[in-house]
Amino acid sequence: MAEAADFQSTSRSPARRWLRRAAAALVSAPVLATLLYVPAAPASAAEKASPSRTVDVSLDTLTPTTPVEGDTLTISGTVTNEGKETVNAAQVDLRLGSRMANRGEIDAVARRTGFRPGDDGAALGGPYSVKIPQLAAGISKDFSIAVPVDKLGLDDEGVYQLGVSLTGRTGSTRYDQVLGIERTLLPWQPEATEKKTQVTYLWPLISSTHLSAESGSDDQQTPVFEDDALAAELAPGGRLERLVALGAELPVTWVVDPDLLATVDAMTRNYQVKAGDERVPGKNQAIAKQWLNSLDKAVQGDKVVALPYADPDLASLAHRGKDVSGSLSHLQPATEVAESTVETILHVKPSVDFSWPVDGAVDPSIVDIATSAGADKVIARSDSVRDELPYTPNAARPIGGGTTAVVADASLSTAFEGDMTRAGNSTLAVQQFLAHTLAVTQQQPGKLRSIVVAPQRMLTAAQAQSMATALRALSAQRWTQPSDLLTAAAAKPDDRATTKVPGARKYPAKLRKRELPVQAFQDMKITQDSLDNFKVILTMASRVVTPFGNAINREMSASWRGRAEPASAYRKSVQVHLLDLTSEVQLIDKSDLTLSGRSATIPVTVQNQLLQDVEHLVLRLTSTKPTRLKLNGGNAVTELPVKIAGGHSQSVKFTASANANGPVPMTAQLYTEDGKPYGKPMTFTVKVSEITPTVMLVIAGGFLLLALAGIRMYTHRKRAAAREADPGEEPGTEAEAGTPPATGPEGTAEDAPEATAEEATEATAGAGKTTAPSADPEQPSDPVPDTGAQSTDPSAQGEKVDR
Repeated sequence: MAEAADFQSTSRSPARRWLRRAAAALVSAPVLATLLYVPAAPASAAEKASPSRTVDVSLDTLTPTTPVEGDTLTISGTVTNEGKETVNAAQVDLRLGSRMANRGEIDAVARRTGFRPGDDGAALGGPYSVKIPQLAAGISKDFSIAVPVDKLGLDDEGVYQLGVSLTGRTGSTRYDQVLGIERTLLPWQPEATEKKTQVTYLWPLISSTHLSAESGSDDQQTPVFEDDALAAELAPGGRLERLVALGAELPVTWVVDPDLLATVDAMTRNYQVKAGDERVPGKNQAIAKQWLNSLDKAVQGDKVVALPYADPDLASLAHRGKDVSGSLSHLQPATEVAESTVETILHVKPSVDFSWPVDGAVDPSIVDIATSAGADKVIARSDSVRDELPYTPNAARPIGGGTTAVVADASLSTAFEGDMTRAGNSTLAVQQFLAHTLAVTQQQPGKLRSIVVAPQRMLTAAQAQSMATALRALSAQRWTQPSDLLTAAAAKPDDRATTKVPGARKYPAKLRKRELPVQAFQDMKITQDSLDNFKVILTMASRVVTPFGNAINREMSASWRGRAEPASAYRKSVQVHLLDLTSEVQLIDKSDLTLSGRSATIPVTVQNQLLQDVEHLVLRLTSTKPTRLKLNGGNAVTELPVKIAGGHSQSVKFTASANANGPVPMTAQLYTEDGKPYGKPMTFTVKVSEITPTVMLVIAGGFLLLALAGIRMYTHRKRAAAREADPGEEPGTEAEAGTPPATGPEGTAEDAPEATAEEATEATAGAGKTTAPSADPEQPSDPVPDTGAQSTDPSAQGEKVDR
């Protein structure tokens, strides 16, 4: 954005400034005249900028960051000789540069590298310098300079350039030269301004995905984590622990991903962690409980904004996902579950009216997606929604359709990006941040304005520490006062601020390259379709729908940007786990059958290895040759309902009738009640072998012989009993009666086998059951199926179905 307006003083008069500058010019005139007569003076040579990067100067501390009258400014740091020659007679000096005219100059100072005599000011010298007799190549030396603020020569309120330089000479140089310099910024506003800028600082609590879609088979559904890395972030000194501890002391608006809260909440109880193919118990419950307790206390009384569950990548959805059916349907549920999750865990009611595209970059399609789930406020950034104004307007402005864009200040929002573990980087970032806030206030001193700072989503502990240092420096409220995001969004828009959303072509190419690919949303669709098909058969669908629905939300998280391979692996793991669950309800492979007659019962076994009952399933059996084998009285296809208790199997029986001999391929397939196939089909063959008239005659003859044998055995038994009852009967009577005696191996009647009439009758009846055809369509003669209603055993090989 354009920040071209000069600072407007709030206390010193223009006449006083003119007198001071005129006096400085008179004092410098004799020096200038002397320089004209000494062409190669050493003092002049020291001000040349040629080798000013031989020595690296780092400013590690600057206190106080926002001095007032009577303070002593202390600057400490390190100088390092990065050249190949030893620096002799070195001296570290403090230099006060000019006052910055606008915010653009502040950014220019931050980018400047080499020494510039006209811009970097003269060295204070004297007691406010540090002498280093010798600085060998590769060697570092610490320094510290303390100077009373009134010795700096600060004039009007505003932002001043403050530099620390090292002057010296090397073996290849004849005169002293500035061999290194580092610049920072010094806000000078010793008294409070009449109007203070309202500053809203967002404090994001967002992490990457750690929770999988998998859960234990127990009633508590023990969660399974992809890894246990989150514990390190929650532990004392960890990233998330520092964010909570620092944020608790600062006037910030908490911006929370509800998935992070749900994940940590799951860690407070029993949980498991993936370790290859194994699952090991998690051991960080105490750390998770401590973090949640600390966060609960920290947010009380503050404003909390809940992002949609798992912080979806709105730009990826707008640019890549909206053309994949069903992708946008996840936003509304993600917003609904966000509110309940935060309220349940943190005991505060969050605002769900805000959406936050990555880096605040927007275009019309992103705004449409961002507001599709009910949010009517979009957090943008000023390097995307640009205001061509000489001052910084209020953050809020209407952009049409009842939507408000809350445009965060880009310079302030990006001030703490980079490596803040280096003290030098942190010190410069803090001073630059403070300088920009004072510059905003002094652009239009009589006008109250409201600005928003939206830092990077995934703050490191060092970045959070640097931001906290800057916010503490503003606590005196000399030119700013804290506000919150809801208040900033409700502020009166500036009449001159832009309300136009930039076109799609202006969306940053570097951000577009890091978006989720179209394949990611196609994978999500496959998972969602499988889940929709699975849940209709479950009696306790929430045990599956909730964890997998949350997992799909995590798949579109903004945290996957720039991490294509881990994102793909996570999506695949969700799909595989869902497939494993759905395959727990399946058909048991069946061996080929033989049908020896015109009718039979064909059993098909369905197995349910889930821990819950399944219903709303039908089993469809298809005869590919209905002219040879028909089902259910004449159909080629027939269906029967299926309902199976958890951990059991069921044998579903179909009736069949044969018309001709030969093999008949059969296909069994499960379907949901709405007609969608469920699982894989199962095929087997029924071999039809119809009984001919000749075979029937042979069977009838065998039956007659068995009947005659039974009669003979009965008669013989009766006569033997009669002999035993009449001991006086003469031998040979039986022979005389024309009945041949039964003889054993020795030819005696006593050795013959004895059979009762009942045994003969049972033998005859048994033979009839084995061979005689039955016309009963209910098949009362069928044997009990090898797989009962609660049996999981598959049909035996070569299973035969009787007629």
